[in-house]
Amino acid sequence: MVIKAVIALLLFITFFVSTCSEQGVPVRIGILHSLTGTMATSESPLVDAARLAIEEINLAGGVNGRKIQPIIVDTRSNPQRARKEVERLIKDDKVSVVFGCWTSACRKTVKPIFEREDHLLFYPLQYEGMEQSKNIVYTGATPSQQIIPAIKWSLDHLGKRFYLIGTDYVFPRTANAIIRKQLTILGAETVGEHYVSFGHRKFTAIIREIQSSGATVIINTLNGDSNTDFFDELKKSGLEAKGLPVMSFSVGEQNFSQAMVGHYAAWSYFQSVGTEHNHAFVRRFKERFGRERVLSAPMEAAYFSVHLWALAAEKAASVDPKGVKRTIRTVSYRAPGGIVHVDSETNHTWKIGRIGRIQNDGQFEIIWDSNYLQRPVPFPHFFDKDKWPALLEKLRQGWKGRWYEVNE
Repeated sequence: MVIKAVIALLLFITFFVSTCSEQGVPVRIGILHSLTGTMATSESPLVDAARLAIEEINLAGGVNGRKIQPIIVDTRSNPQRARKEVERLIKDDKVSVVFGCWTSACRKTVKPIFEREDHLLFYPLQYEGMEQSKNIVYTGATPSQQIIPAIKWSLDHLGKRFYLIGTDYVFPRTANAIIRKQLTILGAETVGEHYVSFGHRKFTAIIREIQSSGATVIINTLNGDSNTDFFDELKKSGLEAKGLPVMSFSVGEQNFSQAMVGHYAAWSYFQSVGTEHNHAFVRRFKERFGRERVLSAPMEAAYFSVHLWALAAEKAASVDPKGVKRTIRTVSYRAPGGIVHVDSETNHTWKIGRIGRIQNDGQFEIIWDSNYLQRPVPFPHFFDKDKWPALLEKLRQGWKGRWYEVNE
């Protein structure tokens, strides 16, 4: 009994000394996004959204009495660069968590590092699913929360002949595999499919191909600044939203151009969400970063991801990734788009789905929402889950061992 009491006392003293030594020492966290390159237009605003959350938490006293210190790195729109930065953030900077990535190519490139180091990544983007990891908290939408309902809505309201265009990497390729299967089940038709490299700017020939295909709907999974050129070329060719609507899965408020007016996008959040809670969030962001700035679904997810992590760290009484992983599924947060919480089985967030139509002022008129929190289903029920590893590996080998087209 005496030995047990001595051991217990020593453990308490160790914990007490460790806790006291940490007081006043900032908690380092990694922010991993593209600040330059083709993805910067879409991705760099997420850094400001995360910074707003950090400032709010610090103003309220920090996490477990400690202020948060962000270490922001530029992945330069390059997944291989992201891999090197993650190694540095974890091993050299000793961060407690990383928030970041946009493309699935980036996420899949860094995923093995987080699993090897038993560390923690918060990933804020909608994506193709077909994945779950105990080392990643997925705060963007799964196919069940974005792609699948948007395709059904498009079929009901826009047309039955679909042309698929996307950037040549893992998200568009696998998302379109889901879409093709869904369209077949629903009795619709895929009339064409085309992929371009990151940063592609010339769409004249592709637009002619779309025109000759007889498509009545375009499904767009282009990423980055290619979207501006694609929509501009559509408009130059006389293809207006009323005649040939586009449903986009990666175009948000920050990508707006006049050529996009009248077209559609599916997200879990739009700046135009009409609640006072969201209006207050928008006001805070604009007051901090500029009246001309706009907010998007990935920005909202980047923002609430930091708050979710902070709540889990408080509950765990620790910022250690292992402790946060134990508590992250037990907390919820009132995000600007609605209540979010992490699913206990999949590590993805429950959230509302929405579809918006782009207006002249660059905002989205919300024309459909799920009206309830949708369960995240990373593996669609109408696919054989066991066949996906082979499909993904075939794609990876076709890209010379990476998760995107390697443009020599």
